[in-house]
Order: sequence, then structure tokens, then C-alpha cells
Amino acid sequence: MQTSFRRLAAVAAGNALEFYDFLIFGFFAVQIGQAFFPKTDADTGLLLTLATFGVGFLTRPLGGVVIGGLGDRLGRRPAMLMSFGLMGFSIVGLALTPSYASICMTAPLLAVFFRLLQGFALGGEVGPSTAYLMEVAPPNRRGLYISVQFSTQQFSTLCAGLVGLLLSRLMSPVMLVEWGWRIAMLIGVIILPLGLMLRRSLPETLHTPSGALLPRLSRAQLVLALLSILMLATITVSTYVMNYMVTFGTRTLGLEPGLAFGATVATGLCGSLFNPVGGMLADKFGARRVILLAMPALLIATVPVFLFMATLKTAAALYAGAAILATLLALGTPSVLVNLSEGLPPASRSGGIAIVYALAISIFGGSAQFVVAWLTGAMHSALAPGFYMSGVLVIGMIARWCLPSARA
Repeated sequence: MQTSFRRLAAVAAGNALEFYDFLIFGFFAVQIGQAFFPKTDADTGLLLTLATFGVGFLTRPLGGVVIGGLGDRLGRRPAMLMSFGLMGFSIVGLALTPSYASICMTAPLLAVFFRLLQGFALGGEVGPSTAYLMEVAPPNRRGLYISVQFSTQQFSTLCAGLVGLLLSRLMSPVMLVEWGWRIAMLIGVIILPLGLMLRRSLPETLHTPSGALLPRLSRAQLVLALLSILMLATITVSTYVMNYMVTFGTRTLGLEPGLAFGATVATGLCGSLFNPVGGMLADKFGARRVILLAMPALLIATVPVFLFMATLKTAAALYAGAAILATLLALGTPSVLVNLSEGLPPASRSGGIAIVYALAISIFGGSAQFVVAWLTGAMHSALAPGFYMSGVLVIGMIARWCLPSARA
């Protein structure tokens, strides 16, 4: 039990560090846009920044194929070390890239390059780490262990929100644009050596490496993979809509950045606390039953929560709305990955999870914040994020009902 706890902690720490670096870009979208792009109107600058954020999702499938496949051929630990090292390199490069005022168009080009590298690294992270969590878990605790994958992502959201909140309180808007967001990124790099040390200490769980370059799946496993992409798309869009809460708070509700960053703290805190609860529910009642209850609950709550926030336009309403949505999402999220992990054989588990997860993220996650920003402007409605999130939730619910033996 003690050994399993050390393994769990090592994977959790590395996973949290990677997602902190990746998400901090989205939280400082407004400031990064002003640093890397020529001065245009505010809406155009924001859309350019969110588009740059989105390009990081284009290389996620490639990272899933390459690094996830290495997790099946060489082992889980080498794959996790590779993804972590690439993430550290890319975040240092992005944080040290000069502004548009200094090097003109080279600045946004470098920003795009480092975002592509980040996406490649993160695309290969989820598969090996999830496979590892499942393989070290006791049979009756797989949901709880796999929930660490999402719980640590939300913990990194919490940390990023706290950093953003602190910096926005201590710095002026000009300082945030010039170097405040760079400090936020480099904070994650400071603890990079710790993450590498923790991952190097992990014992390998893949004892029979596969020679296949890509997972070889049966027809039933392919159906499971396709339906899992749709269900993970629901989680992805919902997650990135909630990560958009800082921008929503500042641009739609008219709150100061220091107050808006509190929404990220609320989201990260609730996600960190309730993802393990969702994992335990999956262990006790079954992953498919939990999905069936959690998705409709989130669908019912989404638009009313956005209406509540848009009507009051206060920081308290923003925090409460973010907390409600994050809690409902966290209760159902682990079950989707549990269902997928249990349906794949060990020889193709790392690559299979990585590719399915990366495809869902790249197709739906990369465009989520851009689409939300565009819809908000096109519809002139603060409820646009809720409408978009609800539509994708319906797709996820249909996919859940199409799972083999879903009604059993």
C-alpha cells in the first residue's frame, strides 16, 4: 500500500506540473495577446490569442501516437519522462520569447511554435500516466486511482488561479502585460527538477513491451474508442468553458482581473475535491451508471448557472456558478476514463488512451474558448458559453446510451 501511494504521488505531481504550464496560457489570454500581437481592437486581439492557445491542440494527436505508443513499446516511465521534459523546454521558450514590440512578427511565430511543442508533449502524457495509474491500482480502487488524472489537472487549475490572483493583485495591468504572465509560467519551471526526479523513481509496470506502432483494437474496442471520444469531448468542452471563466468575468461581467481570477480558484478547488469522489462512486456503482447520472445533472444546471452569473454580475455569483459546474463535472469525469481504460488490453492501453484522449481534446478542446468568445460576440449574449456547453453535453449523453450493454 505504501509503495502504491508513492507511485500515485509521483504520477500526480508530474501530471499537475504539466497541466499547470499548459493552462496558464489560457488564464492570461488577454495579457499574452497584448504582448505577442500588434495592437488591434480588443475583440480581435483576444481571438488571435485564443487561436494561438488552440494551436497547441493540433499536435496532441501526434503526441498521443508517438509518446503514447512509446509507452506500450518501451514502458510507461520513459514515455512520462519524455513528455515532461518536452513540456519544460517549451514553457521556458514561451516565457522567454520577446514581445511583438521587440521582434515584430517573430514573436507570434515563436509563440505558436512553443504552443505546438506543448501540445505534442501533453498529448503523450495522458495515455502512459493513466495506464500506469490503472496498473498500480487495486482492482476495487481503479476509479479512485484514475480520478487522480483529473484531480491533479484541477489542482493545477487551482494553483494557476492562485498565482494569477496574487499577481493581478500585486501588479498593475501594464506590469501583467509586460512580464507578470511570464513569472506565472516560470513558476512551473522552477519545480521541473522535482517532477523529473519523482518520475525517474517510478518502477515500470509494463513487463511485456509491445512491438506494435499503433494499438491493434478489435471492432468492439474501436466502437468503445469512438464513443469515448464523444464523451471525452463533453468533458473537454465543459472544462475549457470553465477555464474561460476568467475571460468571461472580465470581458462579459465587467469584473476586475483580480476578482475574475477567483473563479479559477473555485473551479480548481471543487475539481480537486470532487474528482476523487467521482472515482469512488465509479468503484462502488459502476462507471456507466455514474456517467448516466452526472451528465444530465450538469446539462440541467448549465444554462441556469450562466443566467444567474449574467444577471447578478458579481464576483460572488461568478465563484458560485464556477463551483457548481465544476463539482457536477468532477463527479462524472473519472468514470469516462475508467470505462475506456478497462476496455483496452495492456499491450495497447497507453497508446489507445493517448490517441482517443488527444483526438477528443484536439477536435473539441482547442476550439472551445475561441468558439465561446466568437459566439458571445455574435449572439451578444452572456449565455452563449452555456448554450455551447449544453449542446456538447447532449452529444455526450447520446454516446453514453450507445455504449454496448449500456442499458444492462
